[in-house]
Amino acid sequence: MARKIILDCDPGHDDAIAMLLAHGNPDVELVAVTTVVGNQTLEKVTRNALAVARIAGITGVPFAAGCPRPLVREIETAPDIHGETGLDGPELPEPAFDVDERHAVDLIIDTVMAHEPGEITLVPTAGLTNIALAVRKEPRIAERVREVVLMGGGYHQGNWSPVAEFNIVIDPEAAHIVFNERWPVTMVGLDLTHQALATPEVTGRIAKLGTRPAAFVNELLDFFGATYLENQGFAHPPVHDPCAVAYVIDPDVMTVRKAPVDIELRGGLTLGMTVADFRAPAPADCHTQVAVDLDHARFWDLVIDALERIGEGGGAEATRSAAQDASGTVGAAAEAAEEATSSTAAPAAGERA
Repeated sequence: MARKIILDCDPGHDDAIAMLLAHGNPDVELVAVTTVVGNQTLEKVTRNALAVARIAGITGVPFAAGCPRPLVREIETAPDIHGETGLDGPELPEPAFDVDERHAVDLIIDTVMAHEPGEITLVPTAGLTNIALAVRKEPRIAERVREVVLMGGGYHQGNWSPVAEFNIVIDPEAAHIVFNERWPVTMVGLDLTHQALATPEVTGRIAKLGTRPAAFVNELLDFFGATYLENQGFAHPPVHDPCAVAYVIDPDVMTVRKAPVDIELRGGLTLGMTVADFRAPAPADCHTQVAVDLDHARFWDLVIDALERIGEGGGAEATRSAAQDASGTVGAAAEAAEEATSSTAAPAAGERA
């Protein structure tokens, strides 16, 4: 039976590939997509998510806009990596549908509570603001969620600072809440995702598929590769977010190690660090684990198989360039989400797990 997942994301080049993998693989069922501020503003990443849905041919799945800012801190985005739109490089089509009227936090809660315990896996590939607010607003989801498999953190390295990874450091208070809940957490961090390199052999295999979604992925990787080379010195770009989806599909694609993990909230040099304790065997009740080693070939086989299954995705109409910004409905939904968050986030921001 396919694993049901909610993908909480901020597209983002690697988020887009994560969406395609989740949609194209038969072993997972994408039951909802939620967006949160991160790689770019909420309005931009929401519009990007809807554009990717059109390219992939995703229909019948609710998309909802979530939190437009972190719980406590000021907004940080990543235009140096993802560009001014958050998905620079390819031309994006107009979205084929609008977002759900619900705030993403409410869609997450409603979806988890509508399913039996253990049916829904949360896969956040962005800052953890939506997930933290959801479990604060409805604590019962913590015992109903099967597990949280997140892309974020790193037990030995960072990227936004020497020790902190972007998705964690942009909202460390939210990360603290998520990691300290009692649900199982698998941290797919930089130590693992820096092994998921899109080498020329990989992009060549993708190009041979000859479909519009495959071409879209290589256009993403062209831009992503250039920014990663310029900003972080990678010869080939690491594709972070699909690694979390891949683990849900096939846990054998990577090795994991149980370890207590917590979030540094006060350090002047270490804010947002995911502190993993490897000093001794993990205690029996340890609910966190970290990803260690990736089977590179097996991972890319999953991605390429998903693209092959998607075929032409949204068809010819999805290939046309965006002639204008997405209709005001996307912006209106993001504005509505911001209004809802302003009343929801205030009490949660002061809480600590």
